[in-house]
Amino acid sequence: MKSTLDSRITSPFDAQSTAVDVSQGISLAGMRAIVTGAASGIGIETARALTAIGADVTLAVRDTHAGARVAAGIAASTGRPAPRVEALELTDRASIARFVDAWDGPLHVLVNNAGVMALPNLQRTPEGWEMQFATNHLGHFALALGLHDALAAAGDARIVSLSSIGHRRSPVIFDDLHFTSRPYDMGLAYGQSKTANVLFAVEATRRWGRDGITANAVHPGAIAATNLARHLDPDTLTALQASAPYGQTFDGPQMKYKTIEQGAATSVFVATSPQLDGIGGRYFEDCNEARVLDPDAPNTSISGVAAYALDPDNADRLWDVSLRMLQIR
Repeated sequence: MKSTLDSRITSPFDAQSTAVDVSQGISLAGMRAIVTGAASGIGIETARALTAIGADVTLAVRDTHAGARVAAGIAASTGRPAPRVEALELTDRASIARFVDAWDGPLHVLVNNAGVMALPNLQRTPEGWEMQFATNHLGHFALALGLHDALAAAGDARIVSLSSIGHRRSPVIFDDLHFTSRPYDMGLAYGQSKTANVLFAVEATRRWGRDGITANAVHPGAIAATNLARHLDPDTLTALQASAPYGQTFDGPQMKYKTIEQGAATSVFVATSPQLDGIGGRYFEDCNEARVLDPDAPNTSISGVAAYALDPDNADRLWDVSLRMLQIR
């Protein structure tokens, strides 16, 4: 595995590139991939692009009927065999266990794409966990743990952990992960779950790199035509989009919306690009590695990753806390 001190990864692609653009000339023939949340939005386009270049793709979805329709559409548009469809509910540990138990053989690419955003009211799982943290981080953490041996068997596996610019709203608040003593704030709850997605990539690479497994986090960009913000009424969504860091409240630029095909590009780039062989523990946006923001300097940019999201001590602590929450030793 290459050192994380290597120079930043840059590519000829940018915010306008699509999943098809970044996967041109790449073959995943004989390789297997899982995309969670692949029944809608950029999950569909990620699965479509991986299928088109030869991967045997499994759609891990809550609604298998919707997944079957997506799989048929992908087969029709790519001329490739239809992806497999398997049920997965990330807030249900029994569902995750069933999915893992049913998996057989190596796994080359795991795209942790599913997620929920900005739940307007505090929701908890039966365990008492805040729903965004439970879905976006803990569910994918448990899934990756369960699939570790399959990833290791591939010899050179990649995990793509979908984060967001929203991570800049909040670090992981270890003293109150689930808003038991502080007032619930949907933006802070979403933000810490997205920070957790980056920290997972950092620590998974550190712990599993010797097994040939690397993980990187990606910010797909702002995509208007997905159901990620389905829980928000139009006025609340507009206010959220206008606030920092999505729409800067100072002199910085406004974030521009991407198409779904453009939104899937960074995930596909990180999953497939030869430039990332052996590279992990990093954060990508617009198909390039993001710069790390100076925590002591004013920031007027809509690009960049917060230093706390890449902090190795935070990553190690989150891993141990997550194991304890899931009662895994």
